[in-house]
Amino acid sequence: MKKRTHRHTRRRSRNPTLPELEQARSAVLNSLGSPQSQRTYGRAMEEFIIWYCSEPRLALSRAVVLRYRLKLENARLAPATINVRLAAVRRLATEAADIGMLSADLISGIRRVRGVRQLGRRIGNWLTPDQGRRLLRSVRTDTLRGKRDAAMLGLLIGCGLRRTELVELDVAQIQQREEHWAIVDLIGKGGRVRTVPIPESVKQSIDEWICAAEITDGKLFRAIRKNGVIWGHGVTQNVVWYVVKQCAERAGIRNLSPHDLRRSCARMCYEAGGELEQIQFLLGHASVLTTERYIGCKQRISQAVNDRIPLWETRVQVAVSTGPAG
Repeated sequence: MKKRTHRHTRRRSRNPTLPELEQARSAVLNSLGSPQSQRTYGRAMEEFIIWYCSEPRLALSRAVVLRYRLKLENARLAPATINVRLAAVRRLATEAADIGMLSADLISGIRRVRGVRQLGRRIGNWLTPDQGRRLLRSVRTDTLRGKRDAAMLGLLIGCGLRRTELVELDVAQIQQREEHWAIVDLIGKGGRVRTVPIPESVKQSIDEWICAAEITDGKLFRAIRKNGVIWGHGVTQNVVWYVVKQCAERAGIRNLSPHDLRRSCARMCYEAGGELEQIQFLLGHASVLTTERYIGCKQRISQAVNDRIPLWETRVQVAVSTGPAG
């Protein structure tokens, strides 16, 4: 009788190595279409990989991710920051499971790691119309750099563009639609395509920059050397950041970021009587709830909307004063 032989199957490794994690990280970045998401998730995954490789050789499991979340909480990071980093870790683990580094039960446990609950409500930074005018007046339009910066600020606060959308904007995208100038086929976050109307004053600033810079095609905005000479075929997002910071400093506005101008555009449109649905189209939001957060809607009891319902007649009470009997 033949003896039964036992075949030893090779178990799947539960301790991914640094090259394997870098491979999974690259796969996640390649699946993201937005440069902003690639930068955010790339930094978050890199920090997790450094932490994971510096710890004792533990299996990448739910317990390890919980331990990493505790580390982030002890660092006193904001709940939104912690949740973004945990989301990046989940994407990293999912990709690692797809290429055979992790088993199904391990990835299932990692996906069950919840984020940190955010207590309270964060207050955004919105500019008032007066602050917006001060910001635009802080730019000297008698120089080439000033004309470029004025066009940038106009598109940020007047059209609600993101930094990524601004630096990728092409001259050919500025066209007329329904007898109104607009940015057509603008690809925004998540690959969503929209058309953005351009106010007349913003279009005038764009024309002044195009005429002075003699731009006929390609990217709308270009880098400018210290001697005032245009070079290159575009600008980086850091250029937009410095433009907003410098102009805000001259206008006496503190803690202003380019995204605050997008948020301010939404609120100004709403306070000017714009419909919430149209503001959603303008900003390119997938959900109207996101638009409501950008506007910063809050209930105003003193200006109750149901007081305007035209169902009842206004009652005028006339006080009759009685004098002493004559």
